Amino acid sequence: MKKTKLNRAHYTLNGKMVDFAGWDLPVQYSGLNAEHIAVRTTGGIFDVSHMGEIFFRGKEALAAVQHITSNNAAKLSPGKIQYSALLTDKGCFVDDLLVHMFDENTFLLVVNAANLDKDFAYMKEKAGHFDVGIKNESDEFSQIAIQGPNAEKLLAQFTDEDLEVIKYYQFVSGKVMGHDMIISRTGYTGEDGFEVYFKSDEDTAVQVMLDFAEKGKEYNIIPCGLGARDTLRLEASMALYGNDIDDSHTVLEADLGWILKLKKGDFIGKDVLSRQKDEGISRKLVGFELLDRGIARHGYPVFVDGEEYGSVTSGTYAPYLKKSIGMTYLPIEKAVIGTEFQIGIRNKSVSAIVVETPFYKRTK
Repeated sequence: MKKTKLNRAHYTLNGKMVDFAGWDLPVQYSGLNAEHIAVRTTGGIFDVSHMGEIFFRGKEALAAVQHITSNNAAKLSPGKIQYSALLTDKGCFVDDLLVHMFDENTFLLVVNAANLDKDFAYMKEKAGHFDVGIKNESDEFSQIAIQGPNAEKLLAQFTDEDLEVIKYYQFVSGKVMGHDMIISRTGYTGEDGFEVYFKSDEDTAVQVMLDFAEKGKEYNIIPCGLGARDTLRLEASMALYGNDIDDSHTVLEADLGWILKLKKGDFIGKDVLSRQKDEGISRKLVGFELLDRGIARHGYPVFVDGEEYGSVTSGTYAPYLKKSIGMTYLPIEKAVIGTEFQIGIRNKSVSAIVVETPFYKRTK
């Protein structure tokens, strides 16, 4: 298995390690529910160094990014970040990603770990004719996410940067613990927080993680694993590639039309998506709650009017909301808040209802 540079820190902190997409990463430390609640109420620290960092550099960097993604990167200014989709010719997902703009000639695209090699090859194939250098620097970077209400207080102990001026989906380059880092106000939990990116040797990376964990005790911020990361993102209705979004569902079907900018100019998948927008979609990703007892997990069959229609894309018992929630694709006429349908759970038919998303939204 691959190991992040923080790997030894997880063993020092008694993380329960698992194979995640070929990476040796902690699924939990003190327990999934405890970690989930901590992030919602105080804070949590995550190793997300397995994520991929791909740089676009050159005089046509913007044009290249515009060509392969759905959102309008021309609206970015230095220090701004955008959520976007890497598109197939059919308007579906190669991946979802974050686009960071350093300047008009430099962009950082952060992609999912399991898709890194595929994404990098696809980017070079589809954007190679632009005057741009596309470089995968993932092996050089470590990335730590500090999420939750007390995240800013903890990070402020290790940097002189004015964190209050960094708004949601913005970043700065500065010093943290004396090391050069990218400080980004982003995350995958539905909470306020930061993700810090840095290049270092293994010993330095381990020490950074341990220092965050030690100081975090003062703010009731605890190390967290992949288990809580998944339940947190689902409560916040954040899509997961391979579950909720993939190469067989379009951006519009995934209810992510807000990251689709058809007027920005030509880009991969535009023709298909323009036509679909005009004609309307036949299915849509929705959020649901169970009306009966049970947990609707990924892959469980979904039934509409007695007929099987797809499956649960994501599902769990939400620790903070204390209810069973999930997401699935439904026929567009059934994708209406208040519509009931059934899910097969262990040979039983359980009722579910379409609800408004996000399931959870922080108040400040």
